[in-house]
Amino acid sequence: MVNVAQIATKVPVEPAPVVGRPTVRGKFLYVGMEKFWVRGVSYGTFYVDESGEERRSPEVVRRDFAQIAANGFNVVRVHTGPPRWLLDAALENGLRVMVGLNWGEHMAFLDEPSKVQAIEGRVRRWIRECAGHPAVFCYSIGNEIPAPIVRWHGTRRVEKFIERLYRAAKEEDPGALVTYVNYPSTEYLRLPFLDFVSFNVYLESQPRFEAYLARVHSLSDDRPVLLSEIGLDSLRNGEGKQAMMLDWQVRSALRVGCAGVIVFAWTDEWYHGKYPVDDWAFGLTTRERTPKPALEAVSRAFAESPFPPGQRWPRISVVVSSLNGAATIRDTLVGLERLDYPVYEVIVVNDGSTDATPQIAAQYPVRLITTENQGLSAARNIGIGAATGEIVAFIDDDAYPEIDWLRFLALALIDRDCVGVGGPNLPPADDSWTADAVANAPGGPNPVLIDDVIAEHIPGCNMAFRKEALEAIGGFDPRFRAAGDDVDVCWRLRDRGGIIGYAPAAVVWHHRRGSIRKFWKQQVGYGKAEALLERKWPARYSSIGQLSWLGRIYGRGVSSDFSSLSGRVYQGVWGTAPFQSLYQSRGSRWSLALAPEWYLLIALLAGTFALSLGWSAAVLAGAVLLVAGVIPIAQASIGACRANFVAGKQHRRGSLVALRIAVLGLHLMQPLARLTGRMRGGLVPWRRRGPKTRPHFRRTQMTYWRDQREAPEETLKTLQADLDGVGAIARSGGPFDSWDLEVRGGPLGGSRLLLAVEEHAPGKQLLRFRIVPTYAKSAVVLSAAFASMSVTAWWSSAWIAAAATAVISIFVVARALADTGFSGGILWERLTRFGATIDEESPSASPFWKRTGASKTPLRHPRSSEEGER
Repeated sequence: MVNVAQIATKVPVEPAPVVGRPTVRGKFLYVGMEKFWVRGVSYGTFYVDESGEERRSPEVVRRDFAQIAANGFNVVRVHTGPPRWLLDAALENGLRVMVGLNWGEHMAFLDEPSKVQAIEGRVRRWIRECAGHPAVFCYSIGNEIPAPIVRWHGTRRVEKFIERLYRAAKEEDPGALVTYVNYPSTEYLRLPFLDFVSFNVYLESQPRFEAYLARVHSLSDDRPVLLSEIGLDSLRNGEGKQAMMLDWQVRSALRVGCAGVIVFAWTDEWYHGKYPVDDWAFGLTTRERTPKPALEAVSRAFAESPFPPGQRWPRISVVVSSLNGAATIRDTLVGLERLDYPVYEVIVVNDGSTDATPQIAAQYPVRLITTENQGLSAARNIGIGAATGEIVAFIDDDAYPEIDWLRFLALALIDRDCVGVGGPNLPPADDSWTADAVANAPGGPNPVLIDDVIAEHIPGCNMAFRKEALEAIGGFDPRFRAAGDDVDVCWRLRDRGGIIGYAPAAVVWHHRRGSIRKFWKQQVGYGKAEALLERKWPARYSSIGQLSWLGRIYGRGVSSDFSSLSGRVYQGVWGTAPFQSLYQSRGSRWSLALAPEWYLLIALLAGTFALSLGWSAAVLAGAVLLVAGVIPIAQASIGACRANFVAGKQHRRGSLVALRIAVLGLHLMQPLARLTGRMRGGLVPWRRRGPKTRPHFRRTQMTYWRDQREAPEETLKTLQADLDGVGAIARSGGPFDSWDLEVRGGPLGGSRLLLAVEEHAPGKQLLRFRIVPTYAKSAVVLSAAFASMSVTAWWSSAWIAAAATAVISIFVVARALADTGFSGGILWERLTRFGATIDEESPSASPFWKRTGASKTPLRHPRSSEEGER
């Protein structure tokens, strides 16, 4: 055990040299090729004079910096613009400085234009003093603007002001990183221009602390997250508790993938302006620089994080499935070879490639398995069969991993009770101009998150599962030859009660399509995969073919509707909530315009407009058509304006305006490509799912006697499972519905079932079923609209238009009747097979012996009954 007093007094013989400035790569910071973990401590503020400058003694600063470096710290955070000599002192001790440019954030600074200019001038002056110095880690252009001040000025005005300071900082020192230090009370501020995200977080509960860090990762837009301030007052809580809490906070923050932590503060000596603060003690040392137990705890935690030396690491098998991936698989294999993980193997499944893929793979330390072309799922199943690890990770042949990819995947599986876990996939910085635009287009491989750590779906280019969980469900479904297999496997695992985790620090770099033609082909393929998924999971899709995710799609290129322009800030009564978040509704009325089927609606409206030419309805039809066409263009413009391009890419090829125009076009193109693939795969709005049956149009009541009691819920589950088994689309009613099951016959109609159970002695039940036909609102609206047009056209002597719209109206009515008849027939047939009969007379009118003579067994699947008879 190292003595605390010794730690505080030892001086490093050779300080680590400070060479090069940190840069951002995905979720992490790098200096050159080395990952840079921020192990920082806050320093000051000390006495501030009338000019707003801190009075620091060079001798004290140099002595403090020597001790800070001796205890394993590599970053010092100061809170006002430092003099040049302080940066020199940091450089001498191998330290970098997070330069805080705190300009009086507690003031209502936007009320006076002169004050705004003075703040910007002060920030520029501070940065000029430090510009170009190698010890500068980054600039913080503000710290915790209080929530009441933000509320006073308005969120958007504050965001614009912070961006103004960011631009000023970049002008004064272009090569430096720039951040703003936020806190939970203004979490809702949208600051996508910052180089990385910094948050001050004071939470003394470990579960809540880790949960909030996961939330900050979700807010970060795939940028690094720096925990810029943690601490505990030892005066009120005791030095032992301070040490214990800082120990687990440092370890937790780095374990969940934060780029670093800064502890508040080095010493108890702390001033609020000119006034010393004596009623708290957050320092790792006293005012006299005597070490507290927290100093040793923090030093040890930094030295052993993020990956503790005693951690048991499970063996992982990495499976790469490749079909003609010669253009990119070398990057994949080089990245896998450089992974920092103690026990792993790489299995490359060559799925019938006709290019140089197998020859390239043979040059690396991998297990190469060559097969005939069987499709992506089959190739992955071969990899699972060959895997010797207890965890099987998957990466695509057009992606390559970050060096600690496997460690963060493994930690997520170890720390949580998950069967699988995935992480973000980010576009590489050196990809083409077109790929940068595609990375900001919709339809990319984005995870779907239920909350900040639980996923509904993780993309196949970055996922890992426990091998036993994959084997329990039979691996991947071979019907998915090119896409959709990852969605299917996640749904099957979740249906078995498994949890899919999300690890924001488990990063892979994923090349996007490098041409518009390849992007179109990819999206058409995704549309075909969606059609396959709908055939297997019909209940998860709406009547028009839209998938209803439980969570939110996360990452770049996510389509935005008009509701995303605003949001409601949860502020608490009178703005008193300590955690204030931006909430936006899911599934707004505008989101339908993002669906591929919106293009079918535009085609329908275009046809209606064509029929209306030559008479007065043309004006109305043309206006409706115009609105329907403008809405997706407007929503695509929102996505283009919010696109986040790789820094500097627009300066090398094309302008920023050209990139945004390209993204706008891709936003409009993607739904059309997806629609093309869906329709080729049979996923059309007018589809029907279910067995062939005789139509049944009437409202019908059926009864069923049984002499063994069973809960109605079990009966309905059995019936729903039977309907699912024959391919019908059945869904159960919700808590506010007056029906129990609904069978979808088509887009314009269906049937609903209501069950009532009568209890009779001795131990018998009479089940009453009611089948009620239902018609979609769209059927009523469309038939009425076209009927009205027909009458209006006839009145205007537009005979061809009148006849055409009348035919369309009749067709809509006929199709709605056919849809309800189809669904009613399915319900009637399934109930009949179970033994239910049409209720032609009241049961009480028949003798009891006759009423009980039907069935004396619980309602069960007819196949089970037939097997029992055999």
